[in-house]
Amino acid sequence: MSELSLTWLQDAYPIRSLELPKGAPGLSSADDLLAKLRSRVEADERVAYIATFDHYEHTASLPDGEIAAGIHDAKNLVFCVGRRLPMALAPAVRPRSIGVVTLDDRFVVSFMESPMPLANEIMTQWLHELAEEVKAEA
Repeated sequence: MSELSLTWLQDAYPIRSLELPKGAPGLSSADDLLAKLRSRVEADERVAYIATFDHYEHTASLPDGEIAAGIHDAKNLVFCVGRRLPMALAPAVRPRSIGVVTLDDRFVVSFMESPMPLANEIMTQWLHELAEEVKAEA
């Protein structure tokens, strides 16, 4: 099983990420990866698809928008994992998203860890499955 990297963004936000090579069979764009992830969302009754957000397009459209060199695309798959609403504050940490960024030579797939262990397990499983799928197709 492939290992996900853990990075602390701004020393506060735990981000799990996976890098996948560009050029693997069936992986020519962020949209290819998003389609694979969305199929997993739609197959899991505990998860509800919400939207796909084009972060790159949004940022590029802003007069003061800045995009780091080497980033060619950035999209988020937005969904909710939730079997319960245990308190009024629970929606503050929902929904979840997985980001897919296209760089010159690879894709970076990432998510911020959730306070909900089940959500972390599901997202981690999906990224491991993606890595194994890419490895098997290579």
